[in-house]
Amino acid sequence: MFDQLISTIHAQSRPTVITFAGAGSQALWWLHGVAGSSRTIVEALDCYSPASMQSHIGYMPAQFVSQQTAIDMAKSAYTRAIDLGYTNHPIGLACTATIATDRIKKGEHGCWVAVCDGQFVHSYGLILQKGLRNRMGEEALISEVMIQALALHVGVHPQVTLTLAPDEQLDQLHTVYDDALSQLLVGQHAVIEYTHPTYHARAIHNATILSGSFNPLHDGHRALLHTAVSVTNKPGHFELSVINVDKPIIPYHMVRQRAMQFSKPSLVLSRAPRFIDKAQLMPGSTFVLGYDTAIRLLDRKYYVNRNIDDMFHQIANTGCSFLVAGRRMEGQAFQLFDVGSVPQRWRHLFETLDEATFRYDISSSQIRQGRFLPTSM
Repeated sequence: MFDQLISTIHAQSRPTVITFAGAGSQALWWLHGVAGSSRTIVEALDCYSPASMQSHIGYMPAQFVSQQTAIDMAKSAYTRAIDLGYTNHPIGLACTATIATDRIKKGEHGCWVAVCDGQFVHSYGLILQKGLRNRMGEEALISEVMIQALALHVGVHPQVTLTLAPDEQLDQLHTVYDDALSQLLVGQHAVIEYTHPTYHARAIHNATILSGSFNPLHDGHRALLHTAVSVTNKPGHFELSVINVDKPIIPYHMVRQRAMQFSKPSLVLSRAPRFIDKAQLMPGSTFVLGYDTAIRLLDRKYYVNRNIDDMFHQIANTGCSFLVAGRRMEGQAFQLFDVGSVPQRWRHLFETLDEATFRYDISSSQIRQGRFLPTSM
């Protein structure tokens, strides 16, 4: 009975992660039963155990069949779609329900269904008349709610009416979805700020920016930014790009994990993998570089389709500049960046921190590997 509706849903090509607990598997079967389901279904998760639910939403809900649990399941499904690389209008569809089983249940039978589409979270609650339907009948009705909820949120108006008893009513609640981090990952924002514990859109300019992967953040990062701010007299921010030149986008959960390392100064998150991109997003700023990053900035292999002079010209037009700290490279003595290696026309964009001003010989990679280089005296 849903074939035409589901075919129309598939035609919208909205990547959807489906998650359900207690009921809802029939909806997944119906979606797969119509050709083209690969355009809709990205992944499905049956949270049939408390441990599975806790893993999915990050906590153990006090009440499994509740509006908040369904909303959190839908949000988690939405970010899961993003983590899987589906950033073009993904959807999270969730259902948590309790239905007839092989024992008499004291509580009500019913469900909450929620859909998260990146702009809104829509939730639907239904209490079923106990004893009116058998288990399969209740499963089918709840799955119909899921299909209709999905249809509405891909812009398709369902032509099938739910068959409800006179005392059954579908409750609905629609709220704005305000998650700046997921909006950054799907491209709705270019730069946001993390100020524990929230993310928000923020324009950044005339700042001191220390970019990195911060895996993990350590005292060397903090000391370098503190020193740089004392030189530039501009407010300091750490910056993490969720997009890298040579790597896939950083997953939602990993970004959150890294962001939680920061308190003050704040962390800026961007979609700017290159310094030319960062300069356009954060004009007037001074970018703090380590020796090895500055060397890579001048490496012409990164400018196959662009002249290095064009890159520096565009950065100069934004009013941005660079402050470079020396570093001890493994197996070598302390290396101080030579501004003379920069094309003469652009040397005014660079300033260096000498060894007496800043030196810190611990790196994130050494911490991850459990190794530390001793400081030479």
